[in-house]
Amino acid sequence: MSLPTRPFGPTNHPVSVIGQGTWNLDHTSRAEASATLRHGLDLGLNHIDTAEMYGSGAAEAIVGDAISGRRKDAFLVSNVLPSNASRHGTATACERSLQQLKTDYLDCYLLHWRGRFPLAETFAAFEDLRTAGKILSWGVSNFDVADLEEALRLTGPGAISCNQVLYHPEERAIEHAVIPWCQRHGVAVVAYSPFGSGNFPRPGSAPRKALDEIAASRGVTPRQVALAFLTRNPAVFAIPKSASKAHTEDNAAAASLQLTPADFARLEKAFPLGPKPRSLPMI
Repeated sequence: MSLPTRPFGPTNHPVSVIGQGTWNLDHTSRAEASATLRHGLDLGLNHIDTAEMYGSGAAEAIVGDAISGRRKDAFLVSNVLPSNASRHGTATACERSLQQLKTDYLDCYLLHWRGRFPLAETFAAFEDLRTAGKILSWGVSNFDVADLEEALRLTGPGAISCNQVLYHPEERAIEHAVIPWCQRHGVAVVAYSPFGSGNFPRPGSAPRKALDEIAASRGVTPRQVALAFLTRNPAVFAIPKSASKAHTEDNAAAASLQLTPADFARLEKAFPLGPKPRSLPMI
């Protein structure tokens, strides 16, 4: 099935606006979880994000099952832990992830968040892996503007493919500076936990009323409205986790949902941006 795609930062690879996250997916049975991811691929959700941290490799193993026999259908992303992000440790971690995923390359490899190893060391490892064909591109996660500026000074333009950050209707901090910076520099923004990681607006609350009423007027679901709101900026992708085929279908349908300027204005009011925080929110 064809779904809307966008060029993924400087890679220009067509990636589905809505993707598939895998944090805590290992809490579902391996067979059911992999079948759900495959169903997402069938629907056109080609962006699959995972990490060595998730279930200590269990999520990567689930993804490996899901993409077996159809590797080219997926834009596959994994994350290296900061504690492993030395030049040698990054290479070792990547090989371990490739084994779990049963593939010989990643479409994109991310530093999960900043740690004790210098960025220059991690980025050098990424470039080593890219030269070797183990990864096709690389990016970062949980980077604020100061971190991004440092990364740009180290690598020059066009090297950083994406910045994966916390973003949901009630946590819009990245709109202050991170999204504008990424747009200026051609870096994709990937929204993780777009439903608030278990804290989706509760029924009866004013924010939920806005989602519910817009959803009812469009014949869609409140979560679809939330995803359409988050991906209104052409630089932004979202990677909600789904543990069932029904939820995956719901997520996929959001990729084609067109909200009106009036809808966006109401959502902006229901979910106020708030002041810029001192540090970038993350979970």
